[in-house]
Amino acid sequence: MTQEAARIAAIYRYPVKGLSPEPLNSIALTPGETLPFDRAYAIESGNHEFDEEAPEYLPKTKFLMLMRDERLATLRTSVDSESGDMTVLRDGKQVARGNLTQRIGRQMLEQFFAAFMGEKMRGAPRIVHAEGHSFSDVPAKAVSIINLASVRDLERVMGQTVDPLRFRANIYIDGIAPWREFDWLERELMVGEDVVLRVFKRTQRCAATNVDPATGERDLQIPRALHSAFGHADMGIYATVAAGGGIAVGQAVTPPPAE
Repeated sequence: MTQEAARIAAIYRYPVKGLSPEPLNSIALTPGETLPFDRAYAIESGNHEFDEEAPEYLPKTKFLMLMRDERLATLRTSVDSESGDMTVLRDGKQVARGNLTQRIGRQMLEQFFAAFMGEKMRGAPRIVHAEGHSFSDVPAKAVSIINLASVRDLERVMGQTVDPLRFRANIYIDGIAPWREFDWLERELMVGEDVVLRVFKRTQRCAATNVDPATGERDLQIPRALHSAFGHADMGIYATVAAGGGIAVGQAVTPPPAE
């Protein structure tokens, strides 16, 4: 595929850190912000350190997350961004429901996660949220991007199918060469006619990517395979929104010119 054919193949956000993705056909981006409602909530495991009145970045190890808590992948969750209603399904059956904006609703969900995670919890779970805060894996407010051609190249060297959702990105693009995205560091790419994304970091991968997002099984060794084949454990990039506007599946992506 040629560079001119580059496009958005999929858009996802994760309303609750560590839980199910929400596919989107389109979304509006604001300069300096994440995707709206992406990682808007998280579930503390153990010490309750997050201050909702004075929110600050905390490492992902403070929360339930797939790197350590692969059992989360067996759940399917949905969150209504307007009402705050959250539904949890397991094997297609509803196992919990609560409203994230109400204390009683959070308590119902917290009780479920305490029982579901059992002894893997390091303390009572607490669902946390702060207006304008995103529980991203990086301190900066950013969007994460995956080049599907790079995933296919990883599949080639592994000889196995790799579900792109293992990488839990916001924007999946197709139509550029494998690993071309790593040439974009400290540069800008255009989405459609209005949105400008400034790339600032490669995404180093952890053991969370070893977990099958459909079954919760640790069935692959993604960081090890990346390092063995390519000399690094990176897949994807982070970018900040430099100029906002709407993005949509199928929309053209114009990479910076090759140097």
